[in-house]
Amino acid sequence: MEIVAWTLIIGLFIIAFVGLIYPIIPSVLFLLGGFIVYGLFNSFSELPWWFWLIELLFVALLFVADTVSNLVGVKKFGGSKAGMWGSTIGLLIGPFVIPFAGIIVGPFLGAIIGELLVDRTDFKKAVKVGVGSVVGFLTSVATKGVLQVIMIVIFFIAI
Repeated sequence: MEIVAWTLIIGLFIIAFVGLIYPIIPSVLFLLGGFIVYGLFNSFSELPWWFWLIELLFVALLFVADTVSNLVGVKKFGGSKAGMWGSTIGLLIGPFVIPFAGIIVGPFLGAIIGELLVDRTDFKKAVKVGVGSVVGFLTSVATKGVLQVIMIVIFFIAI
């Protein structure tokens, strides 16, 4: 039974890291799922209160990091709300339209289209905002990846 439990836990952790690349997958929920599977198969009492407090704080931090990274990337390069929304929509649709490359092309084109259609900015500025959206996305992936590794390390320290 322990092999089944650890297979599920590791599988959930892997899916969480896949969610860094495919944002439609809620990474942090799969990490929490791994912790819960551990508690169900072993004992929740093995995971102390400080573990849950720290992990919940990291969950909140992950949600904030995701939003702030995209916002800062678009805003720093002169983008508007339209660019940010376009980037977000492109990020969700891109990987399905163009597998693998869509994760970069989607937010880039989404930000450009948002800026051109809604804010009527010139093409050069729209491309600059598109670059900002990609920078924001990559920053978000790196930040969330580090935070997820820290969460897993804390999990292993707690058990």
